[in-house]
Amino acid sequence: MSSHGSTGRSSQKSLALAALGVVYGDIGTSPLYTMKEVFAGSHHHPVPITPDNVLGILSLIFWALTIVVTVKYVIFIMRADNKGEGGIMALMALALRPAAEGSRRRNVILILGLFGAALFYGDGVVTPAISVLSAVEGLEIAAPGLKTFVIPVTLLVLLLLFLFQKKGTGGIGALFGPVMMLWFATLALLGVLNIAAHPGVLAALDPFHGLRFLLRHPALGFFSLGAVVLALTGAEALYADMGHFGRRPIQLAWFCLVLPALVLNYFGQGALLIQHTGAIQNPFYLLAPGWALYPLVALATVATVIASQAVISGAFSITQQAIQLGYSPRLEVQHTSDREIGQIYLPSINWTLLIAVVALVLGFGSSTNLAGAYGIAVTGTMLITNILAVCVTRWLWNWAWWRALLGVLPFMCIDLAFFSANMVKVFDGGWFPLLFGLGVFLLLTTWKRGRLLLSQQLQQGALELKPFIESVNLGGTTRVPGTAVFMTPNPDAVPQALLHSLKHYKVVHERMVIVTVKVLDVPRVANAQRVTVEALANNFWRVKVYYGFMDEPDLPQALEWCAEQGLHLDMMDTSFFLSRETLISGPGTSMVRWREKLFSAMFRNAGSVTSFFKLPANRVVELGAQVVL
Repeated sequence: MSSHGSTGRSSQKSLALAALGVVYGDIGTSPLYTMKEVFAGSHHHPVPITPDNVLGILSLIFWALTIVVTVKYVIFIMRADNKGEGGIMALMALALRPAAEGSRRRNVILILGLFGAALFYGDGVVTPAISVLSAVEGLEIAAPGLKTFVIPVTLLVLLLLFLFQKKGTGGIGALFGPVMMLWFATLALLGVLNIAAHPGVLAALDPFHGLRFLLRHPALGFFSLGAVVLALTGAEALYADMGHFGRRPIQLAWFCLVLPALVLNYFGQGALLIQHTGAIQNPFYLLAPGWALYPLVALATVATVIASQAVISGAFSITQQAIQLGYSPRLEVQHTSDREIGQIYLPSINWTLLIAVVALVLGFGSSTNLAGAYGIAVTGTMLITNILAVCVTRWLWNWAWWRALLGVLPFMCIDLAFFSANMVKVFDGGWFPLLFGLGVFLLLTTWKRGRLLLSQQLQQGALELKPFIESVNLGGTTRVPGTAVFMTPNPDAVPQALLHSLKHYKVVHERMVIVTVKVLDVPRVANAQRVTVEALANNFWRVKVYYGFMDEPDLPQALEWCAEQGLHLDMMDTSFFLSRETLISGPGTSMVRWREKLFSAMFRNAGSVTSFFKLPANRVVELGAQVVL
């Protein structure tokens, strides 16, 4: 019994170490720029460096980490898991579960969830740019003459990072945890060394200092929140990556290492600023002695690359979920690991992110300038998470209204304050993640709306399946050997591909299988529940295949499970018939013209059904059809 317990604890510790490299990279690199932006940022009124102001800011940072990250995410929000999975899409799926189809509540939840997911992409563009740039800027501190190399080195690091994505992180992923452990240990050590020179800074643990700062300087305090929130960037990752590591390892890593290291480093920077106000040039790097600057720059650069890797992987993952849930066209998905399901690479998303990140670095030029673009996407997602949490607690967990609101209201007020403070930075760069997120939101909603209209058009002239099956033999239709599989979103109607096949070939296969794929609002579906098989008349079969929104579709593999329910399929004797629609414009369309053109472009460039469902290409027959949208 004790051996089993020790094994369990060992597994928890190893998962906690792995979580350091994926979950905490973003929030772990925030000390590189947060204090500098509070006291020297150019996008708001910088806070004067006085002992009282330093204590006030440190108190705000400490209690923001405690209330928003520790209480809200680590303790509360992580309870709202969807079969172990977290993140804005999983939370949206939970909130949608008790909402009636077509209801106003469901539509509002969908809009909020999709916009929160879209803002994640905005965050995914800014994070690599500001993180790597702030790390490389340490070269200026080590040798001012190297300033001209900051932008080229940053771009080189980012280019290598995005080029490496197609190789996957399996090979070096095992190093992420130990490297980040070294990073957090370094943060703590640098903080302790400087706190020892001015221990009075620990008084900032008292929330009175933060409250007094806000009350004495209400306008300045409000603007400072736009920079203080930089200490919280990456908090959503705690929840989003829960499915990879589990709740307990993430909590263990936070309480035992990440939170103490972050607090010690911020307080160390505060102690340094109280003693030497000139250190505001770069309070993080000036914590270290001169001989340690180059190794620290190297370690910080590696840490920011790891932080960026986590955000890029998150963008791949959320795109895959959007495809599965029907909010994105099919894109090429490459699997970079034979053992880990979640390790995927999407070339189109990768290159889009790279172009946007390079444009940000060249356009803004420094981490200080980029800080204006950071924070809006993060706080917007946090705010949406609160609203969805109310929906889950009220309608899924059946909490009373007063309890649901009371449980989330304190977090809502804090996040609203942070979001409002960041809105003043819209014209200083905050417009970029908002515009980027809005663009993604339009793409997601346009695709969903277009697919709905297309489905309605196809169903208007659709024939009912059972009467059609009964009429097959009556018409003397010739049956040919073999099995034909027809895919359709409506299991009760005759697939378009079947009608076209019958029209052109004048034959019906010996065995006809009508397959409908359904994606459920759960992350994954067990193989035992993968398929349901129904035998119909005249050797027709109706098969429903179920996937979760994080499952990897593999239709031939799924159809093997039909054998347990009486339907044995030989892939070498099976042909897959697919319908390929061509959209043409017509009068009276339900979409505005520009949106119709956008959907048509997305539809034309969507990935093939064959590759998405892993169908054997030499067994696929595609039949075209024109549809007036």
